[in-house]
Amino acid sequence: MNATGFCGSYRQGDVEFLLKRLPLQSFVTLSEKERLIQSGTRHYSEMLSPESLPSARYLRVFEEAMAANRAKMARDCLVLASHIHAHRPAGVTLVSLARAGTPVGVILKHLLLQVFRRDCTHYSVSIVRDRGIDEVALRHILARGHAPESIVFVDGWTGKGAISRELAKSIMSFNRQLDVGIDGGLYVLSDLAGTADCAASCADYLIPSSILNATVSGLVSRSILNDAIGPQDFHGCVYYDGFASHDRSTLFADALIRESLALASAQGIPVAAAVDRVKAAAISTAFMCAAMKKHGIADVNLVKPGIGEATRVLLRRVPRLLILRDADARDVSHLTILAAEKEVPVVVDPSLPYQAVSLIRSALDG
Repeated sequence: MNATGFCGSYRQGDVEFLLKRLPLQSFVTLSEKERLIQSGTRHYSEMLSPESLPSARYLRVFEEAMAANRAKMARDCLVLASHIHAHRPAGVTLVSLARAGTPVGVILKHLLLQVFRRDCTHYSVSIVRDRGIDEVALRHILARGHAPESIVFVDGWTGKGAISRELAKSIMSFNRQLDVGIDGGLYVLSDLAGTADCAASCADYLIPSSILNATVSGLVSRSILNDAIGPQDFHGCVYYDGFASHDRSTLFADALIRESLALASAQGIPVAAAVDRVKAAAISTAFMCAAMKKHGIADVNLVKPGIGEATRVLLRRVPRLLILRDADARDVSHLTILAAEKEVPVVVDPSLPYQAVSLIRSALDG
């Protein structure tokens, strides 16, 4: 049973991962993982494929992405913090969704304190598509004395909206079980699917933390939910302490915090642009229908729209095709490098509503 969480490679107090640390897993190759997932033999959350450290060339692209988009991300973090400040007047308990939400949660915790004078606790918990949020972790948060109405769920972005829908469904069930009133809405920097309750924008831009895996997320793996997890355990993870010398988690968060504070000091809190969720949802739905028809895809989970989701496919799935709106755009430089390294075909489609889309290879493909 879990005693408490841990902070990964972040500073104590920046975040508490409510995850059960597991020994290094018997990794499954990408091709075998894909076969097991698509045949229905195993759920994606039961397996990990090996993570590798980024190449020197790829790290240069990360640094370029930081230089190009740090100000945009800092502005969006400030906007999101201001929304949280306004929507949680009685208290704030940040609950980021591991792991893409974790760096955002760390940044928001500092901005809420330093800009809005709001102290808060930040937890990072697991949510798994088709399996739901970690209810043991939620019960732990409530048992620590945090008011249900103080909880705010944070992630980096939405792609098709699967996780925001999973969150809403899970929290509705959890609220019924415990007769509590947790808000199941999701707060994100960019809401491509139009399914988040609150977003700083709907723009498909390169959020720099989406480029890296564990080394920008506290050295924590994607969450695991297999037979090593007992009924009273948090969902699991592997801690990649062997990557410590390459870790950029705290450096990344600190850089964004400094940028955000400088922006707030110089210009005040940015005024949030209107986010048209209805329009974003309509674009998402129309694109998914057209893409599945055009490429002969029956499984919606094999299409991953947006830079963040396209990056995840190229890092940890078996890609079939990378589609770019503009192959020379700076925001997709890392994708062209990954595609070349993995010999993934690239197609340019100027009519694409997103900067990038990845298609996952079907297990039925040759």
